[in-house]
Amino acid sequence: MGGLLRQGHFLGSKLRSLRKRNGLTLDELSARCVHLDSAHAPSVSYLSMVETGKRIPSADTLEVLARVFGKDAEWFLDRNTGAAPAPAVAADGRRRAAATMPLEPAFLFSKDLLQSALPELLAQTGTSGRQFARLLVRVWQETRQNDFPDIERAAESVGRRRMPLSLDDVLQIARDCGLAIRWFDEERRGAAERLVRARFEAPATVHINRKLRDQHERLKYTLAFFIGHRIMHNGDGMVPPHSAAGAGIGAERNAHVAAMAPQDVLLAWRDFECSAFAGALLCPKQPFRQFLVRERYEIDACKKLGVTPAVLMRRMTAVSPYRHWHFFDGYAPGYLRAVYRGNGIALPWGNMSLVPDACPNWAVFRLLDDTQSARDSSLEPVSQLSVMRDGETANLYCCHSLRTRDAADQSHVLSVGIDLSPALSAQGYDAAGIVAMVDTACRRARGTAPVPKEAAAAIRTVSHVLNIDWVARALESNASVICPRSGGCPRELPCTSAR
Repeated sequence: MGGLLRQGHFLGSKLRSLRKRNGLTLDELSARCVHLDSAHAPSVSYLSMVETGKRIPSADTLEVLARVFGKDAEWFLDRNTGAAPAPAVAADGRRRAAATMPLEPAFLFSKDLLQSALPELLAQTGTSGRQFARLLVRVWQETRQNDFPDIERAAESVGRRRMPLSLDDVLQIARDCGLAIRWFDEERRGAAERLVRARFEAPATVHINRKLRDQHERLKYTLAFFIGHRIMHNGDGMVPPHSAAGAGIGAERNAHVAAMAPQDVLLAWRDFECSAFAGALLCPKQPFRQFLVRERYEIDACKKLGVTPAVLMRRMTAVSPYRHWHFFDGYAPGYLRAVYRGNGIALPWGNMSLVPDACPNWAVFRLLDDTQSARDSSLEPVSQLSVMRDGETANLYCCHSLRTRDAADQSHVLSVGIDLSPALSAQGYDAAGIVAMVDTACRRARGTAPVPKEAAAAIRTVSHVLNIDWVARALESNASVICPRSGGCPRELPCTSAR
């Protein structure tokens, strides 16, 4: 202890700086320590005193803290006074989904001109008003990085942060909100039609497809969706039907829509709000964060909560202390039903939903294009490291993708991933150098190669600190070069030729 006292003048400030850079609260850091070594883990109050210099941790406690952040205990002592550089992100702490610039000349973007130009733009590009409204909502999500405390509070007011919620629990909440449930029989009549899972009848009746009776995970989410409408909008009925995409995911792109009606925006926004409420009700923020820590972000852990993989994936992008996530929900041949890009990953080139020129080395598109995986929905999940160039800058992403089936029994692919650069920077690594190392190895091997040892060691440390097991598992396979489209492929052997 005497040695620590003499050498620990900067220990508290270094610990606080490291914790903040990794987006952890005192509660979360304490929980991580308990998970590693309950006998020597510090309490929340003790951590607070350490950070303010009122206490010096024992050697054993310091060792536990060092293990959480993947560092040697000596890093915290005075002979290592240099702190790791801050993550390479924007001034407000967020990595923007897309670079912005002033719109000049400004008069071209006046309200009157936009009202005239937008309908023509939508008509000429074959984009429906509903699709454009969903794009606006998605950009709002990405700008806010899925942080909507008002929706969180609304869900917690009725769910009281209980987790997991059984089907009986959700049914009771629905009854407490005054909702009546009616069942109906309806089959999808054609390949281009969606399967309606449920619809709302004002002021307080939910009509649910009888096909969901034996699908408890989907039934709970559907009920939670309309509970959200009842709570947040008093059941006014202005909410879209809850449906499974099925093969009809691209049906509306062929519809001619000359204008974007105000109702398009309202329904798109209500759909987002109710979906976010459902996720917050079934996976309340603080308990779900602790659950992710215990389960090390394993997607298969959704079974323990009684939710679908899609709910778990979407929700982790909203509650994780690490903010640099993306999420895709794709249907063959290249429809993207849902997109979230809080880490700024380049969007595959397309027209709002269909990606006609997809890079086949993206995990989501490879699984969609794989004939064998299309026949086998139990195909093992895939963890993949990918390098993508954005102009002269190379970025390194890690994703975890799996094939599953929706309520209409249609196969689709879910993919969730993170940008590794901010995490590498937070640990004091030269993120740009490590990404360049992986990029060079892949390009020398015509697009795919094992991760170099030095880069692999850094990525394993990041996987440990973030507590995301599938990041480390991705090192078991080759990293790949990916790009937003197969046309203009940067590989020596172009993707189109490979296909």
